[in-house]
This record gives sequence, C-alpha cells and structure tokens, in this order.
Amino acid sequence: MDREYYLNLAKSGISFPIGPDLVLKEHVDHHEIMNDGVRLGRVVAEAAERYKTPLALPVMDLLLEKAMMLGAMGELTEAQIPTWHFSTCPTEEQVAKIRKGIEGPLSRRLQANVDAVRYIAKQTKLIPVGMSIGPFSLMTKLVSDPITPVYLAGMGVTGEDDEQVKMVETLMDLAVEMVLRLFKAQASAGAKVFFIAEPAANKVYISPKQMAEGSDVFERLALKFLRRIKAAMDEAGVDLFFHCCGELTNEMVQGFASLEPVVLSLGSSRVLWEDAKIVPDHIVLYGNLPSKKFYSDDLITIGDVGKACGEYVTKMRATGHPYILGTECDVLYVEGCEKTLMDKVMTITNYRSHSCGGQNSCGSCQTAK
Repeated sequence: MDREYYLNLAKSGISFPIGPDLVLKEHVDHHEIMNDGVRLGRVVAEAAERYKTPLALPVMDLLLEKAMMLGAMGELTEAQIPTWHFSTCPTEEQVAKIRKGIEGPLSRRLQANVDAVRYIAKQTKLIPVGMSIGPFSLMTKLVSDPITPVYLAGMGVTGEDDEQVKMVETLMDLAVEMVLRLFKAQASAGAKVFFIAEPAANKVYISPKQMAEGSDVFERLALKFLRRIKAAMDEAGVDLFFHCCGELTNEMVQGFASLEPVVLSLGSSRVLWEDAKIVPDHIVLYGNLPSKKFYSDDLITIGDVGKACGEYVTKMRATGHPYILGTECDVLYVEGCEKTLMDKVMTITNYRSHSCGGQNSCGSCQTAK
C-alpha cells in the first residue's frame, strides 16, 4: 500500500488500542475460536469495527512460534514446551528437525492465524494484518539465559569462540526462518501489513554501554535479521507495522526506524514527543498510553486515561509528527477487570485528535460521529 495511506490515517485523528484479546475473551469458547481461522477472523473483524480502525490487528500470542519449533524436535510434551529452554547449543539433529518442522505444515494455532488473515482479506473491507514475534525476542524465549551470551557477542566473541554464543547464533538463524515462514504464509493469505512484535530487543538484553563503545551487537543480533524479513516484505509489497514495548535507547529507536516501517509502535518508557525529533516524518508514531496499568483503577483511572489522551495529542500535535493515539502494547484480558479494561480502551477509541483538542466540537469530530 502507499505510505501516504498511513500518513492520512494519522491526519484523520484516528485513535485505537491494540486490543483484540479483550473482544476474543468475551466469547466463552475462546479457546476453540483460536483454533478456527474463520471464527478467529470474525473476532478480529469485530475488534477492528468496535475500535473504529480499518486495520484488522490480530490477536497477539508470542509463544506460538516457540511451541512449533520445539514441538518439531519430538522430544517434549505439549505441557513441557512453554517453560522449556535450551541451555546448550542445539545438536545438528535437533537443528535439522526444527528446520524441517519450520518448512512443514504450520501448527493448528498458527494455521488458524493465517486463515483468519484470509477471512479478513476475502470477507471484509478491512486491511488484513499479519503478525509474528520478532526473531530476537523468539530467540530469548528459547534460551535459558540469553543475556550472558548476548553480552559476550557484544564483546566481539563469536560462535567459533564460545559455545553459548554459538547457541544464540544458531537459534537466531532458526528464529528468522520461522518468522519468514509465517510472513510468507500470511502474505499469501492476503496480508497487506505485517506486525512484528520485538519487545526483547531492548537495553535489558542488549547493553547500551557496549553500543556506546562501538559494539555492533544490536545490528548483528537484532537489526540484521529484521532487515532480512523487511527485504522479503518489500518484495511482496507488504507494509511493516513495527512494535517494541521494551526500554530503548535513542540509538535503538533510530535502528528500528531504519527498517522503514509505516508505523512505529513504542512502549510507555519512551516519550513520543521527544522521539518525534529522531524518527523521520514519513514514519507514523503509534502509542503509547500505559495500557499495562489499565486493569486497575488504583494504577490509572478512566479519568486519568482521558487526561493522558489530551496530553499526548496536544504534545504530539506540537511536534508536527504524524501520530496515532494508542496503547503501549496489546491490552490483555484480566479476569474480573473486563469492564474497566474495555471502558479505558474505548476512551481511546472515542477520542478524536482534531483541532478542538478532542472535545468533539469541530467539523471533523462531528463527521466522525
């Protein structure tokens, strides 16, 4: 799609959360829905329509890729997979099995995600959005202690020198193959946008001090693999919606911006009106209201959310940078907090960032009504 589409979307004053999980969990049989592509597609469409956005953002589950890769080894039960990690480099046999699994049929859950994209593409007028965890974040979910080998890599140590670094390098190669497999499947199903969630590519796992001293670890273990995915997306004509809610340095933000996403979504640790100075104007900034606190009125009230909406829009408007008001991450269902969560995300949805400051008194707001 044309980048101007997203710039115009930002200019329109649209605001929406990443919140399909809340709509999904309203269905008592949501576990069954997640395995049924058509029904899942209907839920995604329902969420997009409720949040008044043309982007059919899918339900985010960042454990599915790990489950498929580890399941391919044939060594673990389904119950063991979520908490199992590599502590040594996978053997050649394990690598071969994982690679064969990646190339084979998708898991039931991942296939349902692909089929949901196909439903959106064929049965609605919404923009189909695919999704995957980012390769670096996927690697961290596969390794028992990713911080130590990543730090060693930042010192210039390679897999030829250290077994732990070799483990990370091997799993990064497999992780990017997994993400590319999912991208190609969803693009074939009709995805026009691909949402990459890379929350672990942050300063907890990658040392800002090493980067400041000249280390290329961020490029070598994070951006290099993302660039491979972006190249495949460019070839397929699919746009990148990039998300990282981790704590980032300015250099990291600029690195993500160098991927040329149409939308860059950042967590609430970032000050977006400051990031507007370092992110090119053709990239729409999205976010970053503190949605991880939305479940509790003790942490943030609905009134606080409304005030924050006004502050964000006012300060972002002053920068002149294209911006969409939204959440810092996906808003997850919390039992017993359904109403307060939905009330807060709808406060965002119903806010309009026009010349009236969201007071619903200008011509654009009246039209939106």
